[in-house]
Amino acid sequence: MLAAPAGNRRSMTSAPTEATPAPRSRPEPDDLAAVDAWWRAANYLSVGQIYLMANPLLREPLRPEHIKPRLLGHWGTTPGLNFVWAHVNRVISRDRQAALMITGPGHGGPGVVAAAWLEGSYTERWTHVSRDAEGMAELFRQFSFPGGIPSHAAAQTPGSINEGGELGYSLAHAYGAAFDNPDLLVTCVIGDGEAETGALAGSWQSNTFAHPVHDGTVLPILHLNGYKIANSTVLSRIRAEDLQALLEGHGHLPYLVEGGFDGEDPAAVHRRMAATLDEITAEIRRIRERAAEQHRAGRDVERPRWPVLVLRTPKGWTGPTEVDGRQVEGTWRAHQVPLPGVRDDDDHRAQLERWLRSYRPEELFDDDGRPREHLSAHVPSGDLRMSATPHSNGGELLRDLRLPTIAEHAVDVAAPGAVSVSATGALGGWLAEVVRRNPETFRIMGPDETVSNKLQAVFDVTDRQFLGRLEAGDEDVARHGRVLEVLNEQLCQGWLEGYLLSGRHGLFNCYEAFVHIVDSMFNQHAKWLEESRGIPWRRPVAALNYLLTSHVWRQDHNGFSHQDPGFLDHVLNKQPEIVRAYLPPDANTLLATMEHCLASRDLINVVVAGKNEQQQWLGPDEARAHCVRGIGLWDWACTDAGSEPDVVLGCAGDVPTIEALAAVDLLRTHLPGLKVRLVNVVDLMRLQDERAHPHGLSDRDFDGLFTTDKPVIFAYHGYPWMIHRLTYRRTNHPNIHVRGYVEEGTTTTPFDMVMLNDLDRFHLVIDVIDRVPGLNVAHAALRQHMVDERLRCRDHTRRTGADAPDIVDWTWPDT
Repeated sequence: MLAAPAGNRRSMTSAPTEATPAPRSRPEPDDLAAVDAWWRAANYLSVGQIYLMANPLLREPLRPEHIKPRLLGHWGTTPGLNFVWAHVNRVISRDRQAALMITGPGHGGPGVVAAAWLEGSYTERWTHVSRDAEGMAELFRQFSFPGGIPSHAAAQTPGSINEGGELGYSLAHAYGAAFDNPDLLVTCVIGDGEAETGALAGSWQSNTFAHPVHDGTVLPILHLNGYKIANSTVLSRIRAEDLQALLEGHGHLPYLVEGGFDGEDPAAVHRRMAATLDEITAEIRRIRERAAEQHRAGRDVERPRWPVLVLRTPKGWTGPTEVDGRQVEGTWRAHQVPLPGVRDDDDHRAQLERWLRSYRPEELFDDDGRPREHLSAHVPSGDLRMSATPHSNGGELLRDLRLPTIAEHAVDVAAPGAVSVSATGALGGWLAEVVRRNPETFRIMGPDETVSNKLQAVFDVTDRQFLGRLEAGDEDVARHGRVLEVLNEQLCQGWLEGYLLSGRHGLFNCYEAFVHIVDSMFNQHAKWLEESRGIPWRRPVAALNYLLTSHVWRQDHNGFSHQDPGFLDHVLNKQPEIVRAYLPPDANTLLATMEHCLASRDLINVVVAGKNEQQQWLGPDEARAHCVRGIGLWDWACTDAGSEPDVVLGCAGDVPTIEALAAVDLLRTHLPGLKVRLVNVVDLMRLQDERAHPHGLSDRDFDGLFTTDKPVIFAYHGYPWMIHRLTYRRTNHPNIHVRGYVEEGTTTTPFDMVMLNDLDRFHLVIDVIDRVPGLNVAHAALRQHMVDERLRCRDHTRRTGADAPDIVDWTWPDT
């Protein structure tokens, strides 16, 4: 059965009743009167935001000019959110409890804005929206209005870290904020429509990773109001015992509060809600005290059964019951704008006025429009206000990471190609030191791929955190650790976003092909960063750092399903101020790149690097200088001897760099008189015009590297058209020819994979012969030889299952 207050347990199928035994501590009536007044005020302000642009206190009858010409916003879920906020405020004030509210139903934006205005934090952040009648009018007018604020909780909303524009991420964000915040209570309202999303469905597993001593507490509140836009919700229609079993199966102890149906007096619902929250917070204290005792005694900390609250209320509670003879409250018709014709329809406008006056605004606001004193009886003060908590403006809490130098972890490269190592393997040792130096502010998250991606050195200093059952044979798994692994990319992304937005640092490592699962989540975070950069009170947060490995060119035992470098294309669609893309060609450039990324702010950094052992090109000092430049000539691989080249070979990515260098080697052997320049790109944004991206090269510098009229053969890690997109404004763009991934793949050898996509060294030489004037006719035999070499290598793989020895053993000739 769902748990109710002590002595008051009932199943989800039971009707609410006042005859049930009283809980151990019943809230005082005056307390709940203040809570109800605050709730009514928040509802009034929420309705006003949707409809009004003038006459905010109804000091005169509503006229058409008081109504917005375009009615945008969502009412249906808002009164439930206001109800929760009012009651959580009472708990915060009583217990002096630091709390953060995450509102999953993004369409409840009017309520979150109303709460911030009532608590005063909205006016503190947006001083032109004063806490009086004039400010109330501005609050109403700006909502879903040109030049105003969005209709959902967004970066402009004080207290919010969860972008309401897309559903599904609230619970993951909540746990991300709770990690390493042991004193924080994160209440997370989950809409029953949102609960149908894959991201949210997976997020219930998060409580298996939250430590009851080292991490904060997440209280999920599943708000069942029955409907989404135009349809019923799944969880509101399944059997009560099935919903209970679902929540219990996810490790929760469910509590039920339901009410507001059939005209029930809200006072009764307030009593049940307050009593239930009292029991829930008491249970949370018991859980944390028991865990702390186990921890102090050195015993295994058990996985708790954390409370979850199921709140069942009508859709559009306290709004119009019927409109034009159709039921609205308690149906999908309450989802958006229950009275759509108030500007032109006198009856609708009169009904809106009755609706607004039903909240008795004269009891809530004084003659100047300020909230009356009794509304603040249970509103926390200062940073304890959920709309003002620094945990929702993480830059206020952010501290720089203590980053180790990369010198101790750098690869000693006596000469280009002299040593072969795994780039991510070298990075793993450095990350281990990052973890050791930052034991409470840095986490690594990923879908069971830390070892696969060769970062296992981090397990020398930490473990995977897991509160489920531990068994003999588990390696590097413990109750507390700095690595969070779950085979759900959306959950990793959501955790990390919540962790960063509440003031910490982290890294998301993932297979390149499957990071696409979070494309939409990436979109929302990028939009959040773009908006927050223009908000003066939003402090910069740590960058979201992706390390993508097991990439397209090295999928020896997986194949076509694991071959997709397109996340880079998706990332580069976003505003240039927000995104960065790095393709370090070896271990030392990867170390220098990650050192830069972990120190950056308000960015999304995507780093793509291989995990397989391969030749190393630059020593640590050269690598750092190369990363600072982001692009540069490799003099040791050029044959133009400081003069104008005949051809430029560009490369970006570790495997394309190998193939480009091998092509230079072939050209030096077979065309010794040809002047070849090799340009390597680490920072992909350097290819753009300086007017299009902060990292872009000037035309002068770009032309100096790539010339204004010579052929450029570019070997690129991803889809080739991306290079054209980045360089289309350049003078020499007509002469740039790009080789990259063209959606050809299978389970095959590394070199056969590059041949399938015409990125191999032989094909690059063919491109040079075809594009440098005079070579095509004069060196037809060499071109044919390159074609034959491709055939030879292809035949070898088909006969032996391995690449030809001369390909596998190739090294840079000057080594």
